[in-house]
Amino acid sequence: MFNILIVDDHAVVRRGLKEIILETVSRDVGFDEAASGREALQKTSNNNYDLVLLDISMPGRNGLDTLKAIKAEKPDLPVLVLSMYPEEQFAMRSFKAGASGYITKESAPEELQVAVNKILHGRKYISSYCSEMLLSELKNKKATSESPHMILSNREYHVACLIASGKSLKEIALELVLSDKTISTYRSRILNKMNLKTNAELINYAIKHNMVNID
Repeated sequence: MFNILIVDDHAVVRRGLKEIILETVSRDVGFDEAASGREALQKTSNNNYDLVLLDISMPGRNGLDTLKAIKAEKPDLPVLVLSMYPEEQFAMRSFKAGASGYITKESAPEELQVAVNKILHGRKYISSYCSEMLLSELKNKKATSESPHMILSNREYHVACLIASGKSLKEIALELVLSDKTISTYRSRILNKMNLKTNAELINYAIKHNMVNID
């Protein structure tokens, strides 16, 4: 029997993921749920799972920080990151933090089924698009590592992407369940680290480096 922990702050999403997985996994599956990063860490500490499905964007502790904490305590526990963000925004950071796979919420259910089955059987899931990005990064490793956005922390990077997408600091604070002052502090750190002065400069940089989806 496989035991899977689904981490997402939306109950309807957790239910949908269960139904998709049950359609394809050949063995019996037991599900557990968590609605936040903190709850996920409590459950992974106290229980044994074969797979964690982890959303990146959650109130409070975000998915990337949760992923790093899970892997620090249980390095052999596979984690599949499921995100609303395009692969070019967070896939590389997820893999570097220890994820066994990354897919977007816009993916077809069949892709999720393939990813889950591969990871449950000891393999990793890397989409063809992610494979191309990995190869490109290997070819341009020095330039990539020196890019200003690469020195941002995971939280700073997340806030930078939200600012670049056009959201106000108040909207970001509400989404991440943080104070306006905290988000303002993150903004100042981001601009300082990236040697930028305004949101407009950050937006231009983000578009150039595929940090936002402009479709």
